[in-house]
Amino acid sequence: MKKAKIRGAILFELITVVIIIALLVAMAVPAYQKVRITSQNKAITKNLRMIAKFADHYFLQQGVDTVAVADLVGPDKPIQSLNVVAGETYPITVYSHDNQLVATGGALGDISIDF
Repeated sequence: MKKAKIRGAILFELITVVIIIALLVAMAVPAYQKVRITSQNKAITKNLRMIAKFADHYFLQQGVDTVAVADLVGPDKPIQSLNVVAGETYPITVYSHDNQLVATGGALGDISIDF
């Protein structure tokens, strides 16, 4: 009779531990996703700011109104590479008269900056 009580107690403790772990996981997953999305958003914004900064330099140095992003990004260019974090795409051409750069697509939707 004692063995049945001990087994029942162990089973109850095991179920309790599993429930506690499940609750902790249920709370941790949304927090992790929020942190991941925020991090991706910051990385995309950083990429857009780099493009805007070097596009401005290019406009001033070359005296032109447009620049292809391919002229700014590459191994021998001002921006070595863009860190694509969410499958986003960046504009092909930057115009000096536009006040906004937009990264489209990806898991986060469109992200834009003013410059």
